[in-house]
Amino acid sequence: MAKELPRTTQLDHGITAIDTDHIRPLFDASHLIVENGRAAFVDTGANESVPLLLAALQEQNLDNADVDFVFLTHVHLDHAGGAGLLMQSLPNARAVLHPRGAPHMIDPAKLIRGAQAVYGMEKFAQQYGEIVPIDEDRIVVVADDAEISLGGRAMRCLYTEGHARHHYVLSDPASKGVFTGDSFGLSYREFDTSQGEFIYPTTTPVHFDPPEAHKAIDRIMSLSPDRLFLTHYSQVKDLSRLADDMHRRIDDFVVMARRAEKESNRTEVMHRSMYAYFHEALGEHGYSGTAEQIDNIVEIDVMLNTMGLEFWLDHQH
Repeated sequence: MAKELPRTTQLDHGITAIDTDHIRPLFDASHLIVENGRAAFVDTGANESVPLLLAALQEQNLDNADVDFVFLTHVHLDHAGGAGLLMQSLPNARAVLHPRGAPHMIDPAKLIRGAQAVYGMEKFAQQYGEIVPIDEDRIVVVADDAEISLGGRAMRCLYTEGHARHHYVLSDPASKGVFTGDSFGLSYREFDTSQGEFIYPTTTPVHFDPPEAHKAIDRIMSLSPDRLFLTHYSQVKDLSRLADDMHRRIDDFVVMARRAEKESNRTEVMHRSMYAYFHEALGEHGYSGTAEQIDNIVEIDVMLNTMGLEFWLDHQH
């Protein structure tokens, strides 16, 4: 059987986007950064993504021992599920984590239970398999605004809440870029049109905090980046417009949740409202696909965003 080759996109400044092939093509990116022969991954996808990441190293004529860091923006499993397995093949790598996230990679039991509650046991097993823990002595816990050197290239870890309380973004002054995890939403390449990229927030089944989500966008933009690297999906550049869109859509989602708050079938109402929202917004954006195509792409996000908004409604003080 032929060895599966990764789908990669070579970007500037020693950065490669790797399609982890998690759930579907062009859904989930890991980014490989190479500087002076040293390498780092930013987010990993799930266990099935690991061979693709290792193959991408070979494409760059790098050895597994050349990887110094695995930066995990947060520990949700589409970002970090394959990290423990990947680390087994990277003898010199250390995983870089927020202090709230590190314990969940050392002992992933709670993380696993939470994901099983969201996806169900069968779907969890299909998508994520066995989550391999990471030895504590191979983890770097970063403070806010901590700087880490990758082959002499300064990378800064900046805490951003909103999507998750254990989230940081990775500022890369060399590229004037920021690796944003989920703190700057989702922008799938299928939705690109002549008007540019389409972007929207991603909540999470727990911890979603709209005011903090706004703050995260502002903190990212305060770095005056030229480009952002999203896990879903990779490079975007029209940042002033996209930041405005993110702020507006966070507010739109909150309004949607408020309108459904007292409904007996709240979840169903919010699902319908969110699908309708995407149909209208993407139509205005010039997307020419069918309603069915839109629904297939956003289905998982409608489910997760509704969970996050309902959690927020139920946990306001």
